[in-house]
Amino acid sequence: MNKIHFYIYALAFLMMPVTSKAQEKMSPLADIPGFRDKLETMSAKVQSISSDFIQEKNLVVLSEKIISKGIFLFRKENNIRWEYVDPYRYLIIISNGKMYTRDDKNQKVFDIETNKMFREMNRFISGCIQGDILKNEEEYATEYYENSSGYFVKLIPRDEKMRQMLNEVQIWFDKADLTVSSLRMVESGEDYTLITFKNKKLNNEIPLEKFSF
Repeated sequence: MNKIHFYIYALAFLMMPVTSKAQEKMSPLADIPGFRDKLETMSAKVQSISSDFIQEKNLVVLSEKIISKGIFLFRKENNIRWEYVDPYRYLIIISNGKMYTRDDKNQKVFDIETNKMFREMNRFISGCIQGDILKNEEEYATEYYENSSGYFVKLIPRDEKMRQMLNEVQIWFDKADLTVSSLRMVESGEDYTLITFKNKKLNNEIPLEKFSF
């Protein structure tokens, strides 16, 4: 269970730390409603996403960052596949209200609908991918920025219990197509997980079999 929680919580559920210099290049976004309208329009058009990803996990207790690589697949509605291939093999599939995990030794299936933690994580991951999370103003205080190449959105949980686990979420959107280019989850303290998406393909044919288990 701890291992499952580690990987699901590290999603993002998406890379180098954001430095003060990088933030200086960002300006507050003037037209927030316009950006959200464009994001909603894009989300409605995107039926599938396939991408390579690089995940960087930084833990204060470790001297080196944990770097993982893999393949990400998304297909509406709410079919998600995270396949870690380097330096280990690990598979996570979320589909039809279930979450499936597999490594070299074990495989498990969880019912998302009957598990509040998994249900919220599924909603969170899908919300980040499709941009729907920006609509949850009751749950997150949100800041918007932009530069010439993209948009940067910072979400801070309003719930105190949530903030004990997750200080903030940082999402970068490509300006060209408004897809998520990276996602950083800052946990309590200085620990964070950063995932960068590379070689993205939109609306390519992804067989449903990729989300079966």
